[in-house]
Amino acid sequence: MTSVQEAIADAHRREWARVLAATVRVTRDLDLAEECVQDAYVAALKEWTRGGVPSRPGAWLTTAARHNALDVLRRATTLRSKLHLLVEPEASPGLPAGGDDRLRLVFLCCHPALAAEAQVALTLRLVCGVTTPEIAKAFLVSEPTMAARITRAKKKIAAAGIPFRMPGPDELPGRLDAALTAIHLLFTTGHTAPGGPGLTRNDLAERALDLARLLRDLMPDEREAKGLLALLLTSHARRSTRTGADGRLLLLEEQDRSAWDRQAITEAHDLVLGALRGGDPGRFALQAAIAALHATAPTYDDTDWDQILVLYDELLKVWPSPVVALNRSVAVAMVSGPATALAEIESLERDARLTGYRYLPAIKADLLRRLGRTEEAAAAYERALTLTGNEAERAFLTARLAETPPVPRHDVTSNHTVTRRSPNAPAP
Repeated sequence: MTSVQEAIADAHRREWARVLAATVRVTRDLDLAEECVQDAYVAALKEWTRGGVPSRPGAWLTTAARHNALDVLRRATTLRSKLHLLVEPEASPGLPAGGDDRLRLVFLCCHPALAAEAQVALTLRLVCGVTTPEIAKAFLVSEPTMAARITRAKKKIAAAGIPFRMPGPDELPGRLDAALTAIHLLFTTGHTAPGGPGLTRNDLAERALDLARLLRDLMPDEREAKGLLALLLTSHARRSTRTGADGRLLLLEEQDRSAWDRQAITEAHDLVLGALRGGDPGRFALQAAIAALHATAPTYDDTDWDQILVLYDELLKVWPSPVVALNRSVAVAMVSGPATALAEIESLERDARLTGYRYLPAIKADLLRRLGRTEEAAAAYERALTLTGNEAERAFLTARLAETPPVPRHDVTSNHTVTRRSPNAPAP
């Protein structure tokens, strides 16, 4: 990859949301804005190769995209009626400079006229620049299904004439949950990338943190906004310790806790306290509290698993998600043993919503390995490998599979002892 290509890729990661939001303000049309921004990135490859990478790539791309939009509007003979849209809107009260457009775009995507899943998917695609295949994996649906869902959502926004503006104070609560969910899913996509050579995509994680801060600043008294920011800060505080120098995935008990970002953990702890006060906590506050218990334990062995299990029980009440139940099984294994947790996993396997979710067979494999049921564990590791596109996770699972030797079993049909081996296991 050339230096110009690298600069464009970096600008796409860092500037996509700002450029698109500024262009939407001109076009008031999501599809048209996307096309104009994409054309600007294509033009950048040619212009930057010839004249060098500009000092402010985002500003260059924004100008190019808006010029593209104006050209289209002129050709459509609608420039006169659109001129008033070029006036910069006043900043929204309480928002830092530059944050308005991105949050306007978030709340446009999270309009209650759209289905909840469409709100989150559209936010990930337009605000966060996450690809349709990545979003499909996050939602456990096929790529064509997700592409159709996003297209329908954009058409509905256009047909309904939903304005590109900050919602009023009375409208914000109705759009908050979808915005929080989208930002959380963006962070999750960056915290553990669904595919590629690296375990993480820090650009996505940091973009989510930035949006979470903007949202908390917009709604400083909203407990779930505090909870989301706390959850993201606590999780991101471990980023430098989640893989070794060789890129090997390190489990929580293997990570160097002295290298965790203590400033971020302290900030998150204060936010958690605020999120838990004033009534029954929401799902992000509870997740943040769980993450905080992990982060503040001096060692892995000192983790308060009993309290974590209590928090998971509360989380399931407010958010009865199969993924939450799956994560809860890890705490169950630590409190009540792997056999009890395995029974819960086998029950979750009947939930169609977890079909294709890579962590279900991975957790099951670990429990089976701890119980000494190596042949079943090997099969579960193989299943997890078929669902995993992240190379760091694949390397971890492959290593675990190699450490899980097949056990001879009796073939009753042939009266011979046969040995089941994984195609990924090393030759004897």
